[in-house]
Amino acid sequence: MAGADPHPEPIASLDEARAEWDALAEAALNPFGTHEFAAAWWKVYGGGRKLAVTRVRAEDGRTAAILPLYRADRGPVRLLRFLGHGVADEAGPLCAAADRPLALAALRRQAHALGPRGLLLAERVAGDAGLAEALGGRVVRREASPVLAIGGQEWEGWLAGKSSNFRGQVRRMERRLARDHDLRFRLTENPAALPADLETLFRLHDLRWEAEGGTAAFSEDRRTFHRDFAARALGRGWLRLWIAEIDGEPAAAWYGLRHAGRDWYYQLGRDPRWDAAKIGFVLLVHTIRDAFEAGVSGYHFGLGDEEYKGRFATHDPALDTVIAGRPVAARLAATGILAVRRLPAGPRKLLVGRA
Repeated sequence: MAGADPHPEPIASLDEARAEWDALAEAALNPFGTHEFAAAWWKVYGGGRKLAVTRVRAEDGRTAAILPLYRADRGPVRLLRFLGHGVADEAGPLCAAADRPLALAALRRQAHALGPRGLLLAERVAGDAGLAEALGGRVVRREASPVLAIGGQEWEGWLAGKSSNFRGQVRRMERRLARDHDLRFRLTENPAALPADLETLFRLHDLRWEAEGGTAAFSEDRRTFHRDFAARALGRGWLRLWIAEIDGEPAAAWYGLRHAGRDWYYQLGRDPRWDAAKIGFVLLVHTIRDAFEAGVSGYHFGLGDEEYKGRFATHDPALDTVIAGRPVAARLAATGILAVRRLPAGPRKLLVGRA
């Protein structure tokens, strides 16, 4: 066990800690904390910014944690943020659960070293990580992040425990589509097919949201990021990009990751022409069934508390956005965050900005 006041050691470049980085991201059960994710994000969003990544050592000299941070100063505010924000579903220190107190102590020290005008803006950290308490900070936003615990269960056994109505929907919708059409599920495994499959995902996602005014989930800069990261993830065996084809044409696409023995649902696109057949639900069920068959321990549904997620999820650890500084109370009052649950427009522009 390390001392009570660990000193974070600066890391000069992302590649300096590459050998340790992904092992710690796996220990943290966070695919958005991997070196591949950070490197792809920094290529798109790191221009003109300064890395503040640090290593935290235990008393025996091993690297117990990495704090993947960068400086995002705005005006007089000296601001620390986690790499990946805006695109990542989850962020935070990279470490095993047993080393979390050590990592949080080092994070507190690094944040306080910024001085009286310093702030740490930690977005979408695990709600059960205790970050706000450890840093003397404040939770300013809480977001749903439902999870289905699988833990060795078999698909049919799990499904048998659900209501007859639910079982009927799960089985009937896919069976009906397969009866009336040529329904196929295709997983992207060939690097040569990845660019076209990603474009299919982007197109179907645009179609899904077109009637509702669109979404920034796959804006141009984010598409650039995902083209890079998806290729890296495929090379590491993490990428799960499923295409549901009906009569030979793509009708839906599911984009996610398999990492540290868990599946992570990130985005889904679908052709509204197949909404009556519930193609999005059919593809989602296919990916969940595949997770059971692969023996993963859990299926993460990503951000949001949509009703359909609650029909599958067993629990929701939630994700918190935490702000901390010295003195934190005065800083929070100055930004107006104490008055609202969500960041208001002015401080949001100052503190959050673009990814």
